[in-house]
Amino acid sequence: LQALPPDTVAREVKARLARTAGSEGALFSVPPSRAEAPAARPSWRFLPILVPVLAAATLFVIARPLPSTDGREARDAWTEVGGTGVLEPTRSKGLQPRLDVHRQAAARTEHLTDGAQAQAGDVVQLSYTAAGKAHGVILSVDGRAAVTVHLPDTGHASAALERSGTHLLPRAYELDDAPAFERFFLITADAPFELDGVLSAARVLAASPEARTAPLTLPVDLAQTSFLLEKSPR
Repeated sequence: LQALPPDTVAREVKARLARTAGSEGALFSVPPSRAEAPAARPSWRFLPILVPVLAAATLFVIARPLPSTDGREARDAWTEVGGTGVLEPTRSKGLQPRLDVHRQAAARTEHLTDGAQAQAGDVVQLSYTAAGKAHGVILSVDGRAAVTVHLPDTGHASAALERSGTHLLPRAYELDDAPAFERFFLITADAPFELDGVLSAARVLAASPEARTAPLTLPVDLAQTSFLLEKSPR
């Protein structure tokens, strides 16, 4: 994968985000020396987003999938924090929280649709629209039943969200060779919430045959939306 010129980056991302949510963003790039997939699992390679004014250096961080737990631990987590374990899709009228995925394709970015085809080595950028929600978590599950947290970067509680507009995550991600699919979730709420119950629900779903399509089992005060990438071999 080749790095893009800063002026091309600025024009392309500004135009893409203007057509989707009316906000400006920034693009990512992958230096050629880092374009190959890692020799060993874990699943995600994190690539810093390149803001045109600050595109002088590139930093790589490996995001390790969360350790697996047995089914009982996953199912007990909401009891421990007082949750109810009820499925709750987003039903609010008007604008709803949304997760968007862009892929670097040659010298441009491609706005993907839910269910789009992807391959190992593709570099994708995530963005969210909170639609008024103040707190959230972004995570993914894949065909190896791995769960990876993308937001927040650290800590044990949800991240504070920008409540209006569309906002890029600070890193882009290179898809690994996990088979079948990669599915991203945006979980939002009006108040802060702990990660433990969300992660337990994600582990249960990731290990189930319905991981591609079923919602997370979450308390009623947490809304969720997801974005699926179907993985195809190179």
